[in-house]
Parts: sequence; structure tokens; C-alpha cells
Amino acid sequence: MKYLAEFQNPDLAKGLLDDIRATVTRPWALMEVCGGQTHTIIRHGIDQLLPDEVELIHGPGCPVCVTPLEVIDKAMEIASRPEVIFCSFGDMLRVPGTDRDLFRVRGEGGDVRVVYSPLDALDIARENPHREVVFFGIGFETTAPPNAMAVHQARKQDIRNFSMLVSHVRVPPAIEAIMTSAECRVQGFLAAGHVCSVMGMEEYPGLAEKFRVPIVVTGFEPLDILEGVRRTVRQLERGEHTVDNAYPRAVRPEGNPAARAMLEDVFEVTDRAWRGIGVIPQSGWRLADKYRDQDAEHRFDVTGITTCEPSACRSGEVLQGLLKPHECEAFGTTCTPRTPLGATMVSSEGACAAYYLYRRLGTPAANREASPVG
Repeated sequence: MKYLAEFQNPDLAKGLLDDIRATVTRPWALMEVCGGQTHTIIRHGIDQLLPDEVELIHGPGCPVCVTPLEVIDKAMEIASRPEVIFCSFGDMLRVPGTDRDLFRVRGEGGDVRVVYSPLDALDIARENPHREVVFFGIGFETTAPPNAMAVHQARKQDIRNFSMLVSHVRVPPAIEAIMTSAECRVQGFLAAGHVCSVMGMEEYPGLAEKFRVPIVVTGFEPLDILEGVRRTVRQLERGEHTVDNAYPRAVRPEGNPAARAMLEDVFEVTDRAWRGIGVIPQSGWRLADKYRDQDAEHRFDVTGITTCEPSACRSGEVLQGLLKPHECEAFGTTCTPRTPLGATMVSSEGACAAYYLYRRLGTPAANREASPVG
């Protein structure tokens, strides 16, 4: 199947749903660890079309949402400085910090610019040699290679006024943290296909074996999701726990060797805080020592900022799959896309934003009449 419409075909979706219904004999809880997959699930009502025995739990798969509050505050501190041009992807500008966001910083006179690539920020640095240009480098393994390339190119081209505020996170340690939680209900994972297209699949078999959970690499269209669910349920019903690639059109077992080589050169693995979750060991990247002079956190000496999450925001529970967005007391009332308490409501990949956008405002029982796939 070569064309996008074929991955949204309702007749093919019905066949997959029928197969899932014929296979499942008991309740199973599956987690997707990708904000893009979450939005596909909610937009097309896939969770409501599945048999009652199959529950989809939304995991910490939104890169904007898991960027810790202290890093947002560091970004605003740097962006407020008159010598700085602060560059970021657009979805970071409305993420709330302790008392403001990057849009507010821009309104107060900060030179905050939206770019579409870290290489755009590098061009701005080249064009403004007397200003400090900082790129906000966040995300999972998918956005890390181009960010690494920008740092590498800045060093290679001797562009000394370019630096990066880094908050990159890695999926496999997050899966381990979820599975070791005392409150964990997850019995199988839909792994993010774009992450595996970069990193490959070698980190997942150990997790599948250790926690005895199937992990199915899954794409992002409705039929991709349903096929991932079908394969996961089949494994669970058979008592199996292996890694399965249901996204072979984009994912090879070894991933992208060139991208991985760039990551190994520019970054090193480190402990990383996840917003609403806490520190997960070895779950992130920071710039390697040889690139330390391009680390904005050290260049602008903002390492000492500490923060406290607002008590009314329960996005941490949403990110851990312990709470569905509409089960939060603030959802849709004091917390909306215009007045977000947390990043899960404002990010284009956030679970709360998906529930609000697609009007998933009531209880699960009230939402059983699903939107059709396609």
C-alpha cells in the first residue's frame, strides 16, 4: 500500500477490528508511547471502536509535554537577554513556565523567533555575528539527529555565536520506568515507528524479555494503529512477549546508521528529568564534552534554576497513563488551550489537547459512539 488514503480505508479497518474481536478473550491494557499515535487514536475514535476488552493507555510520547518546567524557565531566562536571538519550533512558545511563556517573553521585547529547522537557526547565527543565537533543542530520538547536525556544522564552520539549549529524551528508559512503577497496568506497548526508524530496534528485546511484554513497532495512520493493536493482542493471547516490526516500510532493525553515528559524536547519555514524572536514569542526552562550549545552559549560566509544578495540573499522571485527560478536574474548565496549566493541553501532540480538540469531554461511557475511521 503506497498511498495515504489506503492507510485510512474503512473497509480494511473493519477487517482488522473483526480480527481483533475474534482474537481477544480477556482484558488487555496497551500503551502507545507517541503523541502522534495518540492524536490518530482520538481523532478517529480507534479506542472506541476496539472491543471493550482492549484498553489503550496514553504514555509519555509528546516531546513538548515531557520537557521539564525548569528547562522552560531556563529558556525564558536566556530568551529575555538583549544580546540573544532565541530560536524554537513554534509549539514550544505557548508551553507554560512558572509564571509566563515564550510568547510573553517575545511580547516583553525578547527576540524570540520561530524556525522550522535547527539549520535555520544556524543561518540566523551566520547572518548576525554580533548576537548570540540559541536554538531550543528538545524531543525524542527523532529530532535529535538534525539538532546534532546543527551543532556539528556550527563547530565545523566556526560559527561561535551559536549554542543549543538541550532537553532530549530517550524512549526505552521511559518504558522501563513505566514498567517498574507500582501503579503500572501496561501489558503491551505500541512503539513509535519514527523513533525506531532512527535508532533501530536493538534496545527493545531486552525490555520485552525483562518485563514479559510484547512491543510492536507501529506507524501513525489508523490502519497502522489497528495492525499494531492486532499483533500485540495476538501475542498477549498466546502468552508471547517479543519485539515485532509492524512498520517495515519505514523501520529497519538497525535504524539509520548515519543518524546514529552523528548522535554518538555530538551527544552523550545522561539522566534526564521528565515533566510531571521526575528524573529517569540514562533517559536523555546532553552535549558531549567536546561540544560543551556550545551548550547554552553553561554559556549563559542558568544551571541553578529550580521550579515547582502547579498543584492543580495533573499532566504528570496523564503522561504516565494513570489518568485520562477528561478525568482531571481542571480539564476543559480552568485548563484549556487558551489557558493551559500544563504542556499536555497546549502541545500539538499532547493527550489533553487531543481530547479537547476532538471533543472527548465526558466520561468513557458517554463517548462510546465513536467517529468512523477514514
